Amino acid sequence: MGGHVVSLDARITAELPGFRLDLALSAAPGEVVALLGPNGAGKTTTLRTLAGLGPLAAGHIRIDGAPVHHLPAEKRRIGVVFQDYLLFPHLTALENVAFGPRCQGVPKARARALAMEWLERVGLAGHAGARPRALSGGQAQRVALARALAVEPRLLLLDEPLAALDAHTRLEVRSGLRHRLSAFDGATVLVTHDPLDAMTLADRLVVIERGRVAQEGPPAEVARHPRTDYVARLVGLNLYRGEADGHEVRLNGVRLHVGAAHRGPVFVAFSPAAVALYRSRPDGTPRNLWRARIAGVERHGDNVRVRLDDPFPVSADITQAALADLALAPGQHVWAAVKATETTAYPA
Repeated sequence: MGGHVVSLDARITAELPGFRLDLALSAAPGEVVALLGPNGAGKTTTLRTLAGLGPLAAGHIRIDGAPVHHLPAEKRRIGVVFQDYLLFPHLTALENVAFGPRCQGVPKARARALAMEWLERVGLAGHAGARPRALSGGQAQRVALARALAVEPRLLLLDEPLAALDAHTRLEVRSGLRHRLSAFDGATVLVTHDPLDAMTLADRLVVIERGRVAQEGPPAEVARHPRTDYVARLVGLNLYRGEADGHEVRLNGVRLHVGAAHRGPVFVAFSPAAVALYRSRPDGTPRNLWRARIAGVERHGDNVRVRLDDPFPVSADITQAALADLALAPGQHVWAAVKATETTAYPA
């Protein structure tokens, strides 16, 4: 990280269907910032605007302190890896990577030598003569990354860079990408809807909803303390907003006892695995106990997710065996309990 040095400093506004995108975005040299958000939140528009592929209604884009928003895309010192890689099908891997330097006026022989260096760095020197259709998804992704980096950008933009890969390849390519991004000294902005990509690749998350920043911070902080329903769902937590009075939080007519004492508006979060379900009121009544109605029961990995909807929506994860024992079905009422020590409360 470069301390207070900012490699990217942008304020982007654009008119989108139904809302206005208005976003301040910065990244330090060597920092990877992930843009997360639901579909239609403005992530792709932000990326396209940074790349010079979409108009900037108002605001500015500065890279290393110099304004670039008035420059055409090819003059911005930006490298882009698109979701589908967009390699030129008629060019070899080497020619694909040499394309950027050639556009910048680098002589042909030098551009090819540069391209070869980059293919070596991403472990594909042996595939220099291959055309894109002969490459695997993971190899194509690395060629696209080499092509983006060969122009020596100060800003690297990655649009869902792992979305086109199958689960097995994704794991391997993700760790390779993390390694290569850590060696890049410019700023990186990554757009993804996959929480795992964001958590493992980024130094900082910026969550946008309806064109605005809803939450930002280091991945672990955002995951522990979600501030919107979207973020809570993303990291798999139940999230509520209530009024705290010491160790007690009031929400929807239920008083929850929480581990940390607060006063005033708070968020309360807990994992679906922390919720215990009972057919009849349990003995030695736990402090956080309420009667709830089952809205749905569905498979969730190796477990079963039970959705409760009254008096407030809760997801509970139980085992297949517990489901059989409890004989649960939608519409039934059960008792739900969560220990105070399993909850996290923090100021809203």
